[in-house]
Amino acid sequence: MVIGMAMVTGCHRQQNEAGNSAEPSSYKVYKLRGKVVASNPATGEVTLNHEAIPSFMEAMTMPYKLKDPSILSELHPGDVITADVLVSQEADASVLLDHIVVVAQGRPDYRPAVIYHVPAKGDAVPDFKLRNQDGRIIHLDQFQGKNLLITFIYTRCPLPNFCPLVTRNFAVIDKQIAADPVLKGKAHLLCVSFDPVHDTPDRLKAYGEQYIGSDAKAAFAHWDFAVPEKPVLAEMAKFFDVGMSDAADGTITHTLSTTLIGPDGRVLKFYPGNEWTPEQVVADLKQSPGA
Repeated sequence: MVIGMAMVTGCHRQQNEAGNSAEPSSYKVYKLRGKVVASNPATGEVTLNHEAIPSFMEAMTMPYKLKDPSILSELHPGDVITADVLVSQEADASVLLDHIVVVAQGRPDYRPAVIYHVPAKGDAVPDFKLRNQDGRIIHLDQFQGKNLLITFIYTRCPLPNFCPLVTRNFAVIDKQIAADPVLKGKAHLLCVSFDPVHDTPDRLKAYGEQYIGSDAKAAFAHWDFAVPEKPVLAEMAKFFDVGMSDAADGTITHTLSTTLIGPDGRVLKFYPGNEWTPEQVVADLKQSPGA
């Protein structure tokens, strides 16, 4: 079992040391795996002994600032973590850690507040219940027999490289599926909102129409936008490895999670973050048992 921390990622502006805002779109993302050596609450840094980071640096021991310093207390010497290394493409060239997941505990008596499940191939997906853009109740099990591509967004997300990027990618995938005789009718898309207070069916419908490019009823035939009730949302977030919390400015701080579920209701592929491409997903769809 993988044990996750708060795994917060900015869907609000991140402040750098000079007090200037830096958009996540101005960062290049690398994947890190390493062991916690020490933490320094005074500087908001964690020192890691990490493996080589492909295309970025060799294996070494060095301190890293956290994008959210508040989770520093959740990291303990000896913990093995995975994380995203955000490298600013601006002049400051700042480096931050985000999407931190503890994969092995250095302190056996520690128990995190939330245990996250990272979707793995073959995992059976629970039959979560949601309400879609038409106000209709839908269940994940109703899509069995088709491939289901599910992601998590919220309509007020202010940053183009987070929810809007993922939804645009879904729009590309939707069009490619419709144009491909091998995939047409064999896949369904689902964007799940984690903002049940604001994302009403009407709001989800308007948001969906914007990306689908049509307000026709048939436009949603193969793509639903839906939101679960809060208790279900909490369980979905844990199963699909979605970290989220309310930010001070009213937005939602969250990670990104996209999962391809096969016709048998089991996970085929998990795509964390925003580095995946529509072409990659379509290729995976073509190789799935339902294609």
